[in-house]
Amino acid sequence: METIKENSVVAKRRHGCVTSWLILMIIANSLAAIVYIFASDMIIKNLPGNVSTPMIILLGILGIGNVIFSILLFQWKKVGFWGFIVTGIAALIVNISIGLGVVQSVFGLMGIIILYGVLQIKKDNVPAWDNLE
Repeated sequence: METIKENSVVAKRRHGCVTSWLILMIIANSLAAIVYIFASDMIIKNLPGNVSTPMIILLGILGIGNVIFSILLFQWKKVGFWGFIVTGIAALIVNISIGLGVVQSVFGLMGIIILYGVLQIKKDNVPAWDNLE
């Protein structure tokens, strides 16, 4: 007697809050990158100390990276989350080097904690985190 194996494909599903958060991250990081890159002079004027344009542009590039990592998370790729950790640490280093306070700079890492928490929201008793590849 032959045994027939059926390919049971379980569709990955995410909670609406997770989808909303990812869309918000794409929009917010896109806007931040645009401001950092195209309005760097205005940002430099409003920051204390002597901040170089390349450092502000680097923050814009990190914002572009965050857009890419948000899209990867949208496509169920766990590397998107790890990318957020890398850009978060890089932004922390840049923020401290341009003279922002340590507390203010570390506060930027809260986004990673919030993202991890949002990825724990369950849809059909499965957190989005467990569906990431």
